[in-house]
Amino acid sequence: MVEDDTGPGPVAAGHAVRASVDAWEALFRAQVTLVRRFARDDVWGGTSMREYDVLYTLSRAPQHALRLRELAGSSLLTQPSLSRLVDRLEADGLVRRGPVEGDRRGRAVHLTDLGASRQREIGRRHAHSIDALVGGALDPDELATLEHLCTKLRLAQQDLPAPGRTTDDDEPPGS
Repeated sequence: MVEDDTGPGPVAAGHAVRASVDAWEALFRAQVTLVRRFARDDVWGGTSMREYDVLYTLSRAPQHALRLRELAGSSLLTQPSLSRLVDRLEADGLVRRGPVEGDRRGRAVHLTDLGASRQREIGRRHAHSIDALVGGALDPDELATLEHLCTKLRLAQQDLPAPGRTTDDDEPPGS
């Protein structure tokens, strides 16, 4: 049981579940809407959004390199799909596979100078799109709150147990 803000006393846990579901749906649908708008934007220069995401992720990584499984951890792609995408980026000279410093057997995906240049070029244009679509909808305080809440939500996941159903009573409202 949880307490709501309508006064003292317990309310059904289903209300907390509904609030979580409603918040998730709002976040998810906002993200889908924005990604669709970004995909239609003319900033990509022949690079797909997924390819750009790999270049961006590598640009922020230490030594601009990550093992494929680390790269997969920040992607919605399966590892085989990501591997094929990396093959294409490598063929275009944007990344290269190479050794992991301090691990003779390890292999990593490294951002090349050409890849870093492409990422910066697209990134500048994409940043203007983000500012227009996100910054155009929210004021500076709301942007700071959104960033804080999304970071908090992301970081909390490592400490939260995996959701598991124990009974049919756990079914969320409206399912």
